[in-house]
Amino acid sequence: MTTQEADIASTSSTSKLSVPALTAMVVGSMVGAGVFTLPQRFAAHTGVLGAVIAWVIAGAGMLMLAFVFQSLAVRKPKLDNGVYVYARAGFGKYPGFLSAIGFWASACAGNTFYWILITSTLKPLIPAFGDGDTIWAILVSSVCVWGFYFLIMRGVKEAAGINAIVTAAKIIPLLLFVVVAIFAFKPDVFVANFTGGYNAGGPSLFGQVQGTMLVTVFVFLGIEGASVYSRYAKKREDVGRATVLGFLSVLALFATVSIISYGILPQSELAHLRQPSVGSVLEAAVGPWGAWFISAGLIISVLGAYLAWSLMAAEVLFAAARDKDLPAFLGNLTKKEVPGNALILTTLFIQLLLVIVYFSEGALDFMLDLTAALSLMPFALVAGYALKITITRDGYAGEPSRIRTRDLVVAAIAVVYTLFLIFAAGTQFLLLACVLLAPATLLYGFARREQGAKLFTRPGWVVFIVVLAGAVAGVIGLITGFVTI
Repeated sequence: MTTQEADIASTSSTSKLSVPALTAMVVGSMVGAGVFTLPQRFAAHTGVLGAVIAWVIAGAGMLMLAFVFQSLAVRKPKLDNGVYVYARAGFGKYPGFLSAIGFWASACAGNTFYWILITSTLKPLIPAFGDGDTIWAILVSSVCVWGFYFLIMRGVKEAAGINAIVTAAKIIPLLLFVVVAIFAFKPDVFVANFTGGYNAGGPSLFGQVQGTMLVTVFVFLGIEGASVYSRYAKKREDVGRATVLGFLSVLALFATVSIISYGILPQSELAHLRQPSVGSVLEAAVGPWGAWFISAGLIISVLGAYLAWSLMAAEVLFAAARDKDLPAFLGNLTKKEVPGNALILTTLFIQLLLVIVYFSEGALDFMLDLTAALSLMPFALVAGYALKITITRDGYAGEPSRIRTRDLVVAAIAVVYTLFLIFAAGTQFLLLACVLLAPATLLYGFARREQGAKLFTRPGWVVFIVVLAGAVAGVIGLITGFVTI
């Protein structure tokens, strides 16, 4: 029995998660701060038509990724912590390591974004918080970060239960927003916002859609949530079901929130709203109480998502250490079955990012885009692995050919979609990702030394050289101003 199988066997039946609980994890992971920023972020780039096209692309692409996770959970039932191990199984130890670190760094950057948004939301009450990047905002955020660390150290089961409660609670303000927006909807304003200006000398429709891609990735982060918690599932097929159910629910909510806002205010006003822009739109419709109500919902939403993302990040480091691709100390569990060392490394990195926020310009948008950009390579590798096993027929013995053909089409679309996202992200964020990944390779080196194993295979050396070259270019870009934070 493998280490991962032993972990599953050692988890008591009472701690196993059902489909509703896993679905709550997926929804709780995705419905975080991102949805509350959608009206402003979309209006800053596009009008109604571009928004509809963006959601069709993002919805179709992310649905294919959801199906990919569902298929892999069935075809490869012995692989746990999907985002990491699928990349490792498909492309080797070092690409798998990069996937793990990329996903982990993305989760940490997302959690940093959460605290920036919480403190900037509280600016009307506490002006010293500014836009979430003042010294007071960073100090308060730091205290909260370490408070959550001690909460999670109490045990995964307790933390997961808290997440299920806040997932139910935070949906209410968003549903109220949709209902109020329907009654306050102005058809003439919606029509005036339709083109986004591409027919009047403004940005092209393609450019408008491209500008929205990173924010759509950000709001869908968490689609892999059920797969990450696969070792807690009662049945393996529950992982895929929870992923798809959670995705479809969240897609409907996200698209509605962003598109219906175009019927409340002109695009030029939407594009300059203070975040959380959902609150600002509701304030325009019903008065100041709307902003306060949404702000309260945002804080609940962010705290729940922070909890889920912290757990996901620690789980990925834990799994990589158990697979001997990270140093062994990261694979230790506490008496409460919490990966304590992985959790403290996660917390320390979030703390470092909070310090960096103090020196950054436009910290909120930058951290959102960095979070999304860091997640692209892990998603691309998962899609690539799904395509690989359909081509090689790995796991399809005895299956009808139509099922393999269906999965082949799904995986191919997911690969094309993730490659388009990498293109849409732009050079700057790809170089910044390399700046983070290259030094992290030291952890991989320490792990290989512990095992007395060869550092890289020949393909591994090629990948490392590419990452290192990107890191050098990124550092040069930071020095010359081509890359900014």
